[in-house]
Amino acid sequence: MPKLNKTVIINLVGLSKRIIGSKTPFLNQWMDDKNLSYIDPILPSVTCSAQTTYLTGKWPSEHGIVANGWFFKEEQEIKLWRQSNKLVQAPSIWENAKAIDQNFTCANMFWWYNMYSRVDYSVTPRPQYRANGLKVPDCYSFPPNLRDQLQQELGKFPLFNFWGPKTSIKSSEWIAKASLKVHNWNDPDLMLIYLPHLDYGLQKYGPGAPEMTAEYESIDKVTCDLIDFLEKRGIEVLVLSEYGISRVSRPVHLNRIFRKRGWLQVKDELGLETLDCGGC
Repeated sequence: MPKLNKTVIINLVGLSKRIIGSKTPFLNQWMDDKNLSYIDPILPSVTCSAQTTYLTGKWPSEHGIVANGWFFKEEQEIKLWRQSNKLVQAPSIWENAKAIDQNFTCANMFWWYNMYSRVDYSVTPRPQYRANGLKVPDCYSFPPNLRDQLQQELGKFPLFNFWGPKTSIKSSEWIAKASLKVHNWNDPDLMLIYLPHLDYGLQKYGPGAPEMTAEYESIDKVTCDLIDFLEKRGIEVLVLSEYGISRVSRPVHLNRIFRKRGWLQVKDELGLETLDCGGC
């Protein structure tokens, strides 16, 4: 059996053709001699569904990841951002590859449903929840000591720069540096890298906002350093995105419509209305 080319797939979520240009000089130049494909986004166009569709080649109706969270009927609760790979109901690319070549190795750096999968090396966000209520930045890895090696060399994974109002380039920089270290240490056949920065910038400021100039430039620099390092070592690099983000002018407020029709149940908590999922 011929040996597969070592490949790295970089997920620059939020990237679209309209973004690439003078504010992303590296990507603009790099794609000149590359094949460019347009992929219709799936619905729902959200991270967990899109990533799982890429990795399994199946629709959400087949692999079961229908959103970033869903209603668990047994518990009558909505749960977001579950992490166990056991929720994915279709084989992933690394499982299919291992069935063909048992020596095939894969590293998954922050693509979702990364916990307890059959990849050989994985790192994913995983905060610690302390008894006193504190939420402490951390990450999960397999093998377990990989987390300790990375945080010893790069510092704590900057969780609060990955999610929420403090999102910044720091999390994508950390992931990129960690990915290069994992590649150097283990030399996997396939590596998956998720760089979230562009997505969160577009959500905070919107396409075309003046604040986005610095966001485009910073992720372009991270991507440049990453691809330059990999290609100099003969690694084939693919860049993809889950979806693009556009301005909207006519939002549809689904929950307001559902409430008018009597489909929603709400409850008062500290003077605010919250959804009572089980009562809907």
